[in-house]
Amino acid sequence: MSDQIVITEKTSQAKDVREAVGSRYGEILPAEGHLFDLLEPEDVVPAWKRWSPILLRPEGLYDTRPASGGNKTAKLKAIREALRTAKRVWLATDCDREGQLIGQEILEHYNYCGEVMRVLFTAQDSQTIRAAFETAKPNADYARLYAAAVARRQADQIYNLSLTRTATVILGQGARRVIGVGRVKTPTLAIVCRRELEIRNFVPLAYFEIVATAKVEGGQFQMRHAPQERIVRREVAEAVADAARDFEGGLGVRVEDKRQGPPKLHDLPSLQKLCGSRFGWPASKTLDVAQQLYDGQGKKIIAYPRAEVRYLPQSLIADVPRIVAGLQAGQSFGAIPVPEPPVIRRGASGTFHDKGLEGASHHAIIPNVNTIDRLPEVWPRLSSDEKKLFDVIARAYLAALMPDFRYRQTTATLDVRGFEFRAAGRQPIDLGWRAAFPEWQPAEEKGDDAQLLPALRNGETAQLQDPKIEDKETRPPPRYNEGTLIEAMQNAWRFVDDEALRDRLKEAKGIGTPATRAEIIGGLKKQAFLVIQGKHIVPTDAGLSLFGILQRADPALVDPGVTAQLECLLDDVVVGKQEMLGAIDAVCNVAQRIIGKLTDSTAAGSPALLGDGAASSARSFPPTPAMKRYADSIARQLGIKPPSGYKTSISICGAFLKQHAPKKTDGDSNETAEPTPASAAQLSYARKIAIAKGIVVPDEAKTNSSAMAAWLDSNKGTAKRRNGHCKAAARTTGTSTSRSIASRKRVRKSKTAAAADAAPRPPKSARDTPLRIPYGNKEVALKLGARYRNGGWFAPPGIDLAAFSERGWL
Repeated sequence: MSDQIVITEKTSQAKDVREAVGSRYGEILPAEGHLFDLLEPEDVVPAWKRWSPILLRPEGLYDTRPASGGNKTAKLKAIREALRTAKRVWLATDCDREGQLIGQEILEHYNYCGEVMRVLFTAQDSQTIRAAFETAKPNADYARLYAAAVARRQADQIYNLSLTRTATVILGQGARRVIGVGRVKTPTLAIVCRRELEIRNFVPLAYFEIVATAKVEGGQFQMRHAPQERIVRREVAEAVADAARDFEGGLGVRVEDKRQGPPKLHDLPSLQKLCGSRFGWPASKTLDVAQQLYDGQGKKIIAYPRAEVRYLPQSLIADVPRIVAGLQAGQSFGAIPVPEPPVIRRGASGTFHDKGLEGASHHAIIPNVNTIDRLPEVWPRLSSDEKKLFDVIARAYLAALMPDFRYRQTTATLDVRGFEFRAAGRQPIDLGWRAAFPEWQPAEEKGDDAQLLPALRNGETAQLQDPKIEDKETRPPPRYNEGTLIEAMQNAWRFVDDEALRDRLKEAKGIGTPATRAEIIGGLKKQAFLVIQGKHIVPTDAGLSLFGILQRADPALVDPGVTAQLECLLDDVVVGKQEMLGAIDAVCNVAQRIIGKLTDSTAAGSPALLGDGAASSARSFPPTPAMKRYADSIARQLGIKPPSGYKTSISICGAFLKQHAPKKTDGDSNETAEPTPASAAQLSYARKIAIAKGIVVPDEAKTNSSAMAAWLDSNKGTAKRRNGHCKAAARTTGTSTSRSIASRKRVRKSKTAAAADAAPRPPKSARDTPLRIPYGNKEVALKLGARYRNGGWFAPPGIDLAAFSERGWL
């Protein structure tokens, strides 16, 4: 067997390496992503098998075990056998932090003691790979990169599993599913939920602007009165229009020659944002297409796509002439006027900036210098999507090497009896880099600002004619698409109020990593917390419910700023500002504080936030008929339209009532307070009491939580005496829940639950009331506390079926 081997990240990578270097560096063995998983908590501490609100941090770190699935077992076996005789290992996995972990964790697990060399290539063509082997460095030089990957993986396991178990045990009593909490996943859900609530709660403000035609010696143009303090009263707008009618006065004209540099090159998040808005692509598709351009068979025409910065190292300046020539040989880019020599911009405001690459695994995404000469040959093999994406990458690269866009900015103002009218225009002098994007028009060059102004002189007389009042209305913020959501994750500092902390987090890379953000969003969609509507991504009722529950429990659980601070510490491991264990400690400290807060709230007697009724709310619990009638009544009185979804979602209907219902005055106070609709938990408990007593819950109690609380206090005691089943029903929404919890936690059920799960048997007395329930309508039966046996549903004693029929329950 060979005394040296090469380990790659995947089979296609092994094939490319084999084509580039043959067997010169030994046998080439591919992994299949991660070949090892971390041990589960119960594998480390058996007592942790039972879920409880504790921090699941072992002594030291979680060890690893072989992963299963695919061909992982066979590939790991081949590497393990080869390591027994290998004196040198060449790690040729991906050049980022995750690639470092995938390769090195194999050696760590088997305690390999031979020489290890790290091969880093940023493109997957043969020339680049050969050069990477020739310049390989000792793997020890990348110890910090490995430590950062280990820190992130260990911290995520401890944080995510500890808080998921804590939230499920403390907040989810009676719920039918796990309350999943993730260090990155949960704040990502929060970003979308906050925006959705902001949109739903948005109240548009009507305002007015005044537009008039200005006539001067050289022609005419539009001038507008649009003050920063919006005009919200029509009579004020009419006064401004009257003042402008046939007004004459001297113009104030300011002409400035300005210039604008090209946009930065693309990293993966900026590419996903652009493709999301321009092509409607989900973030995962952008990454998949980019991956094909990077390592697809017969392609390999771009650099590594999981880029996390938008700069290039200065060493790549030497490649500029070759890449430009290769791009311009094709028809698509030949018309772009790149100057000779190209414009080379250095530093933070430029393209080539070594310092901007500190702590990053790879530079911006650009065309591959070593395959650019083959572009005419490769181009016909590309799919239409691959051509679109390469076009975006290539034009950004060429634009970065072109002159500034130069233009003349003209601003004209006119004082109309104390009201300022204004006009602006922009005339291009030299398109510069804008010539690379002939069909693109920035937002600032649309509308009034896009008008071509006639020749204007400062002080010349202008006459205003035909003033018009335009009705305007403020708009809510836009919903996210996958691209803009990834940008929000990358710029998590925007969600932080503390100015000093905001400035520090601006230098960080946000929450998540370029390689995982699309996967995180995809996971939230699979869990039905997020859903795609057209080009937008919005939360479901279940997602909004979970967000609200976690936010009430502890705002840190859903705070992107907290996660961004933790990401800073993990990123600092790469550059040596933080030790691996110190970063893990910091994440564990935050998790421990949250666990303590949740545990203290339970000790203080706070009710479960996701039990019984709230669990139903997470499953899109509808509002009561009384709430819908009340909402319809208020909408008619106010002449407004109820929000979308108010008939199917208790949270939407409740928010509408809270905003628009008349305020009630407390008898002992001059202050007023809006009534809060009864919570889902209150409504559920009230139904059970009503069932047991054969009475009806008053409409007022359903729409006012205070009235509901008083009604519950006056009726719940009698309910317990009349029907012991009501107490059991308040603890669970059905017998199947006790089964699932007992199965999940491997504990014995109580006698009460076991009795409820008894085998079907026919009714023994007239006390068991048969129910005529439509086939399959289990929800109605469970509301009544019924049990299924002998092919039918039977109600417990004391049920007034006539009352339920009148209420529309049967």
